[in-house]
Amino acid sequence: MPVAGGTPLSLADIAARLGGDVLGDAETQIRQVATLASAGAGEIGFLTNLKYKSQLATTRASAVIVAPDFAAAVDLPRIVSKNPYAYYARLATLLNPRPAMAAGVHPSACCASEVPASASIGPQVTVGARVSLGEGVVLHAGCVLGDDVVIGAGSILYPNVSIYAGCEIGSNVILHSGVVIGADGFGFAPDQGQWIKIPQIGRVIIGDNVEIGASTTVDRGALDDTVIGDGSKIDNQIQIGHNCQIGKHCVIAACAAVAGSVTLQDNVIIGGAAMIAGHVTIASGAVISGGSLVMKNITRPGQYTSVFPLEEHGHWLHNAAQIRHLAKLAERVTELEKKLKNTNVEG
Repeated sequence: MPVAGGTPLSLADIAARLGGDVLGDAETQIRQVATLASAGAGEIGFLTNLKYKSQLATTRASAVIVAPDFAAAVDLPRIVSKNPYAYYARLATLLNPRPAMAAGVHPSACCASEVPASASIGPQVTVGARVSLGEGVVLHAGCVLGDDVVIGAGSILYPNVSIYAGCEIGSNVILHSGVVIGADGFGFAPDQGQWIKIPQIGRVIIGDNVEIGASTTVDRGALDDTVIGDGSKIDNQIQIGHNCQIGKHCVIAACAAVAGSVTLQDNVIIGGAAMIAGHVTIASGAVISGGSLVMKNITRPGQYTSVFPLEEHGHWLHNAAQIRHLAKLAERVTELEKKLKNTNVEG
């Protein structure tokens, strides 16, 4: 069951704030969003996937959000929007505002820098020297900020986030629990069977309106900075290597691994558990399917997939065996084509 929302809003109030066209009773009161299948009185459902269209006839929601093409498919009060999913996201935010944090510094926090009066510094937080915090920054329990860290206004760090020295975080950034920003990149030089550590002297620079999920690590640069552009969204348990350049409004799903010196241009989407080899550039607008391995540059937008499709194990073994012989088969075809060409010339 959804968590109960706050003060109900009429459809007319909602449309006045978020736009969209109201059809039916505009005074219908809404306190929460829900799926078509689970919604009840006082809740609004939404249709974003055609396979759930039949649920419009059975939903117990008080109202629904639909695209213009489905405005006539239901008699319930409704809000018509060109992008119902984005509308649902904005409405969910409106009905479920983030709880306000009381400003001030908890007595157990250790702050070696001045903090704004509007900031909220939780228990056992450590703030290093020469740290700059913007207005309204929230540091939940156990966060650690190294020396010379910069965090922009309105950013929120959930419990146990660690920001290493010198890193810069933009405004309205959300870092979830366990995020590590600015750990050393994986840099070692081979020397007579040993590995010599390469000091990682770059930083991590994160733009505005970025969100990074729990237990994700972003390594600092070896020489140049690791950069994450404005508006990018990074899921849980992701590794981003040193010197990566992540463009604006990129999306990276859970458990992906991005090796060092990778460049993602703007609006790249990386599916879950994808692996990006080092020094690869991926063009703006490219979409990498979940589980794919990217070993070379991608120069054009579009969807790219390398994952082998799931099938019954015996069939998979058979197909995998055939794949091992593809190179030899290609050579045989080439030889046959040459012979055929020579035969045609002689004839």
